Amino acid sequence: MLTILVSNIKGGVGKTTISTHLAAAFANAGHHTILAEMDKQKSALGWLRQRPVAATPIHGEDWTKSLGKVPEGPGRLVIDVPAAMKPKDVEELVRIADMVVLPLLPGAFDEAATERFLRKLDELKSIRKNKVPVAIIGNRLRPRTKAADRLDLFLSGVGHQVVARLRDSQLYPDLASEGLSLFDLKTKRVVEAKADWEPLLRFIEGNGRS
Repeated sequence: MLTILVSNIKGGVGKTTISTHLAAAFANAGHHTILAEMDKQKSALGWLRQRPVAATPIHGEDWTKSLGKVPEGPGRLVIDVPAAMKPKDVEELVRIADMVVLPLLPGAFDEAATERFLRKLDELKSIRKNKVPVAIIGNRLRPRTKAADRLDLFLSGVGHQVVARLRDSQLYPDLASEGLSLFDLKTKRVVEAKADWEPLLRFIEGNGRS
């Protein structure tokens, strides 16, 4: 089972939005998909509870008290990792992962925290040897703003591949309140935002070990 950690030690960068959208993208592509929740706020599990019966099913797992076991067989496991994880816990998670997806927002505080987290990740042999690739995601970007330009400058020097840049959109909170994602809709209003995800989805499929 292809296992993806969505992680950053900085809170509020959109980890749950990324996790739920990846899970929905995999499920709608026909993969058996599990969304594992490690954040005690349980926002991802709350999203699953709101999910309409007619939507493509995603199986939820509560990992808030202890690390669960990765199931065998084909499929996709997305793990929504809380902020401020202890280094030993991050190391344990990386051991079971096929890749790390790391979102960040424009802003000096987010960039500084992300840089520290990447340095910690780079101390792990599997990351350093690129056995577990790291995909950097610029999140909630507004084109042609100073914040976006600053983030682009920061991303160019992080030493890991910047895979996608997701534009800021009211679609995300609107859909989240209904337990849905961009990938659950086929209307014209989501086409542009959904296209932002294609580089990340291609990266995951091209770099997955299972």
